[in-house]
Amino acid sequence: MDIATVQSLAADLRTLGVRPGDVLLTHSSYKSVGVVAGGPQAVVQALLDVLGPAGTLVVPTHTSENTDPATWQHPPVPEQWWEPIRRQAPGFDPARTPASRWMGRLAELVRTWPGALRSNHPHVSFAAVGARAAEIVAGHRLDDALGESSPLGAVYRLKGKVLLLGCGHDSNTSLHLAEWRQSNPPRHETGASIRQSDGPGRWVTWTDVHEDEEDFDVIGAQFDATGSVRIGRVGKSPARLMPQRELVDFGTAWIGTYRDAA
Repeated sequence: MDIATVQSLAADLRTLGVRPGDVLLTHSSYKSVGVVAGGPQAVVQALLDVLGPAGTLVVPTHTSENTDPATWQHPPVPEQWWEPIRRQAPGFDPARTPASRWMGRLAELVRTWPGALRSNHPHVSFAAVGARAAEIVAGHRLDDALGESSPLGAVYRLKGKVLLLGCGHDSNTSLHLAEWRQSNPPRHETGASIRQSDGPGRWVTWTDVHEDEEDFDVIGAQFDATGSVRIGRVGKSPARLMPQRELVDFGTAWIGTYRDAA
């Protein structure tokens, strides 16, 4: 059985096209990488080694457990629980609240990495480590969760790249920025518990775009066909590397043309 190391993973990332100084938004499944000497820590270290001191690693640290319990489906909870959850949850705190288990082990490790910074959105925060981290996580508005003020918008402005490590385009969060860029996207009221400066959580509601990733696999497959995606392996994991700006521009045009017509 082959075993991956920091050095072999770094070599794989370089072959795929990751470069020093890149802003790299990474979605990952750690188990897809295979056996790694040093476990998840080695994978994060390989990413940071390749990016170097001028680069920045960005990961989603979303917290789906802090959404409105009335909308929960996996599993749903009884209606009589909704108000106690809203009133009694301790509230999102960037320093305290762990990423959802759906984000994976690597994302949670990056969140707690020395020097990591995290945006303050109670549903869809992002964490970043590196030279542009502060710029990427700043100013993440409640009512622009995955839009221009979000870390996705910052990665776009910085001409960053997206790495899909062992996961598909259904996890490609940057395509949500394409949804936010539509002329009149559907909106809904949502809410979350947010930790206050004096300690307890407070339930807050706001209106934002209603995200829908149901067609992301279709969009991603068509984007793959443009030739803009580099496909390879990192350890045992299938990997895709792509320019985020080209991806978002493609997705914006696709959604505007095909989703409205569906």
